Amino acid sequence: MEFLTEYGLFLAKVVTFVIAAIVVVSIIVSATHKERGDHDEGELQIRKLNDKYRKLRESIQARLMSDYERKAWSKAKKKKDKAEKKADKAKKSDADSPEAAPARIYVLDFDGDIKASETDTLRRAISAVLSVAEPGKDEVVIRLESGGGLVHSYGLAAAQLDRIRSKGIHLTACVDKVAASGGYMMACVADRIIASPFAVLGSIGVVAQLPNFNRLLKKNNVDFEVLTAGEHKRTMTIFGENTEKGRQKFLEDLEDTHVLFKEYVSERRPELDIAAVATGDIWFGKRALEVKLVDEIKTSDEYLIEACDRADVVSVSFERKRTLPEKLGLATSAALEHSVWKVLSALRNQKIQ
Repeated sequence: MEFLTEYGLFLAKVVTFVIAAIVVVSIIVSATHKERGDHDEGELQIRKLNDKYRKLRESIQARLMSDYERKAWSKAKKKKDKAEKKADKAKKSDADSPEAAPARIYVLDFDGDIKASETDTLRRAISAVLSVAEPGKDEVVIRLESGGGLVHSYGLAAAQLDRIRSKGIHLTACVDKVAASGGYMMACVADRIIASPFAVLGSIGVVAQLPNFNRLLKKNNVDFEVLTAGEHKRTMTIFGENTEKGRQKFLEDLEDTHVLFKEYVSERRPELDIAAVATGDIWFGKRALEVKLVDEIKTSDEYLIEACDRADVVSVSFERKRTLPEKLGLATSAALEHSVWKVLSALRNQKIQ
């Protein structure tokens, strides 16, 4: 047991030294990257989903066949693929008939946190799609998952989706799990909202909460002062003493934000009874359909697989390259976690023995 204790202390010292060294290197490298202005570098990822779903189907078909059937099927498939390639080549060479090209469905993904951190990558993907999408012909599908978050962050994310509709391109939002509060603010921009049977939607409301330590500070004879210029510069505070006047102004601001939220949803889904649904409540998929928060009950997979029969379905995403400090941070976190796990495992084994 004494050996393990000494080993644990030694390991802790080594890990501390390594982390300190990495932090210093990260700061230096981060500063260098900022000076060069290359911290926003990334690349666009394009993947044709028709091929993905076709390969899945062909894979299971091949496994269910006998050797004789598989050989015959493989021969017929090669013949069919050759004919399709020939037809595609003929379409591409016909420059005078661009309308003969198949419609495209561009698939974007947004997995939102409280700060809507993926807004920047969504913005870049939308800009790329809008540069090639044809109004009245192509479609954009956003696979959306978010429980909401900061008002201004989700307001910007929703505004990015508004760019698609303003260009006359049909926008469909698919919600498999949740699009609530700020998530629904984004979803309501779509021409059509499709949700799975138990997806969570709604929560059209605004909430703000904060602790107040003023009584604790007074109890310990600690003074806290807030100096402001402007009557409403600080209405509520964490450490100071909140007044009824400040509290009332804060509530007025919340109510005004809620009004703006309701107006935003009503403009994009005028068929909604906004007074009935803007109570902060949530609805599951089928119930959401009844109150017209969504237009159809279906999973995103089902919708996209069906779409492959009528169009080229293309997944588009912008993958930001991680900076060296970020990579070092991830590596440090993984190494630290592994080291702690090893120590705990050793101690646990010693205890068992």
